Amino acid sequence: MSLGRVERLLAALGAPQDAIGPTIHVAGTNGKGSTVAYLRAMAEAAGLRVNAYTSPHLVRFNERIRIAGATIDDAELAELLADVERVNAGAPITFFEITTVAAFLAFARRPADLTLLEVGMGGRLDATNVIRAPVACVITPVSFDHMDYLGDTLGAIAGEKAGILKPGVPAVIAHQPPEAATAIAARAIATGAPLFRAGREWHVCANGEGLSYRGVHMRTLPFPALPGPHQILNAATAVATAEMLPGNLRLDATAIAAGLVRAEWPARLQRLTAGPLASSLPAGCELWLDGGHNEDGARAIAAWAATLRDGAPLDIVLALRSTKRAEPVLEALRPALRHLVCVGNPADPVASPPGMLADAARRIGMTSVREAPDVAAGLLLLDAPRRVLICGSLYLAGAVLADNG
Repeated sequence: MSLGRVERLLAALGAPQDAIGPTIHVAGTNGKGSTVAYLRAMAEAAGLRVNAYTSPHLVRFNERIRIAGATIDDAELAELLADVERVNAGAPITFFEITTVAAFLAFARRPADLTLLEVGMGGRLDATNVIRAPVACVITPVSFDHMDYLGDTLGAIAGEKAGILKPGVPAVIAHQPPEAATAIAARAIATGAPLFRAGREWHVCANGEGLSYRGVHMRTLPFPALPGPHQILNAATAVATAEMLPGNLRLDATAIAAGLVRAEWPARLQRLTAGPLASSLPAGCELWLDGGHNEDGARAIAAWAATLRDGAPLDIVLALRSTKRAEPVLEALRPALRHLVCVGNPADPVASPPGMLADAARRIGMTSVREAPDVAAGLLLLDAPRRVLICGSLYLAGAVLADNG
């Protein structure tokens, strides 16, 4: 891991990262994409032109690069990739690095009022971490992920993610485990980045009619559009970030509220109401999709399931990548589910075999466990389903959205 390859290519292209305008840089383990989605919806509700770079994509690569609210079209993307390939001239570079450079070049050619950058992995050595002076940095909740690259303790992982902090740039920090919070605070002190932390400088709670937020301002806000209790924190993190923006980018209360209820982000507890997969289930059965792929994501799913008051049991169709630890994810999901179907994902070369996932589930005491080669076959194994959730991987979520039309 290094920034050298990206810096070399950007220099050869004339430093486009310095010409993209005001930028918000977002790191973290879970909730990055949702937080970006809320920020984009708020800024667009205020009439701002917004560019955004996120990853991974679900169905088409174009999803990663948004120009003025729309995904980049094929012709422009092809031209950008040809330009960066030509200038790179075959020098060593990774897929994420060269496509990040392409995004910077796109944003420099068509600057926006505000650009949103989501870190790919970590932060300190992530290809996006070449922005010298963002208007705000954000760290969403940190948990165990990519441990082979970022470290095997929360402190080490959080320290890598806090590598995006910059001197004098406000850092909005979501709720963190104590070890992660300590590492982030240490990095902020060393860097000279002022912290704006959940539970310290800003607070949020749900009331019967919406959210009560207290930060720079006291605000009564609507519930966010994306379902699940965890989205309250993601939405409030976006609100706290909006409060850190400089005067020319300041978002008023109307735009902030509108953004919360308009935000869209696929495969985050997304209900699928049409398509061949939804049609394969009995009438009246709900089909949901979530890209959660680690222990904290599984806890968020379980917390969402606990808020459902109609008594319908939840059946889960699960595929994990072999790079993920199965047992912690399964333990977190166990309180929420009735039946578990472990499936493969033919579209993912590193998907765990269904039998390995099923064995892991049985080792921790799960009894209603079945196996199937793919999602479509797995859905057919469920007995009288009333609510089904497909989850375990963003790669799986992308394949499901493609297969379901």
